[in-house]
Amino acid sequence: MKKTTQLRQLLKAKEILVAPGAHDALSARIIDKAGFNAIYFTGYGQAASYLGTPDVGLLTMTEMATRVRNFAAAVNIPVIADGDTGFGNAINVMRTVREYEAAGAAAIQLEDQVAPKKCGHMLGRKVVPMEEMVGKIKAAVAARQDPDFVIIARTDSRTLFGIDEAIRRGKAYEAAGADVLFIESPESIEEMKMITSSFSIPVLANMVEGGRTPMLNDETLQELGYNLVIYPTASTYVTAWAITKLMNELKAKGTTEGMISEMLPFGEFNELIGLTEIRALENTYLPKE
Repeated sequence: MKKTTQLRQLLKAKEILVAPGAHDALSARIIDKAGFNAIYFTGYGQAASYLGTPDVGLLTMTEMATRVRNFAAAVNIPVIADGDTGFGNAINVMRTVREYEAAGAAAIQLEDQVAPKKCGHMLGRKVVPMEEMVGKIKAAVAARQDPDFVIIARTDSRTLFGIDEAIRRGKAYEAAGADVLFIESPESIEEMKMITSSFSIPVLANMVEGGRTPMLNDETLQELGYNLVIYPTASTYVTAWAITKLMNELKAKGTTEGMISEMLPFGEFNELIGLTEIRALENTYLPKE
């Protein structure tokens, strides 16, 4: 089954789809092996892991598409890919959709921020006119080659203009052909209930540790009516914390010996990254010595 079709079926299921965020292909592989059914390709994490910068729109479309391709090749589950603003106007969006789809993404998320964008839980965001985003969504729908490729429309208007404007925009984006709605940064459970009761297509919850939205568990989010939840920042934060702890230990003690118990063993790590599969392929296809 195509990963796009697989994702659509998961979005229709009664159980909420949980898609942890991955900032590189290794973290994507770990999510796959942990038994999750989808991965969220986080733009926030790409900026941090690839450039060492905040999520402020510095990555180009081709850089992002290349990383999408690496993610999709590393895992066996659908990749839901952050496409930022589409990297330009509606015509740019059409190319972005084609590039992401060709790279192996099962879905692309497009947002109505003014470029250069910012993380959805940072202040200082601005949004384009609703009509401009409607055109982008229509262009995205027209550009996709696979009808099962999922278009996720995100609005960042809540922080600037309130929940009513965010829902108004969401309804317009639904009418334009979006498959999933992402109302970014609701600030209370009451607002989250308003969101889930306002649309006839799946809705996405964004759980950012330390962000503007209440942190709720998957079961509660499902009860509220959400169909999909992403955890875009968690793996990036944990990675930064663990490496910081490791480097402080090495700097202070001149050895990593005290951290060995907190590391994956050599053999287990090699298994994680697929060395067993590579050895099997070598035995099959390389000449015997």
